[in-house]
Amino acid sequence: MELVIGTKAWSTWSLRPWLALKRTGASFKEIEIALRRGDATTADIAAYSPSRLAPALKDGDLVVWDSLAICEYLAEKFPDAKLWPDDPALRALGRSAAAEMHSGFQSLRGECPMALEEAPRKLDISEATQKDVRKIVERWNQLLERSGGPFLLGEWSIVDAFYTPVATRFRGYEIRLSDYGDTGAAGAYAERLLETPEFLEWERAAKG
Repeated sequence: MELVIGTKAWSTWSLRPWLALKRTGASFKEIEIALRRGDATTADIAAYSPSRLAPALKDGDLVVWDSLAICEYLAEKFPDAKLWPDDPALRALGRSAAAEMHSGFQSLRGECPMALEEAPRKLDISEATQKDVRKIVERWNQLLERSGGPFLLGEWSIVDAFYTPVATRFRGYEIRLSDYGDTGAAGAYAERLLETPEFLEWERAAKG
């Protein structure tokens, strides 16, 4: 398998399926393409992906070019990796939360881009971004309470891959979750995401 990703310091879309693929234990070739080069970036990615966007997973003759679709494909291809829990209710909740991240929280995405190469700095975020943060904290608290943790559905799963870039944003812009309804569980969960061996490997490469 080959996984085409964008610049590790910036590409949240690439981070998510990379984390899931790492969790499977399968060997794969990583192809990192430099972002923010305009037409040159588009042309380089187009050699691998019909969407001309990263990420893209190539498995034999098959190309899957959406981050959530890649994760779902991996969950089906590697069932022993338990990328989704066995419990159907937890799976449904996890898929709902992953899809919510996949398509939502536009203000947070725009105002607080992932920038792993930069030192954390305080940012006074807009009301729209505050609303996004408040909603994420609420969602995390709901899922952690239901599953008992330590991750959103109990054991690590695809939904945690989808919220790992969010945790980097909270850290990177010094957003205190206690200001948005967190009583401790959400903040501890954010820290836990950034302490997984897979994320730490990604971060080291992004800073290197």
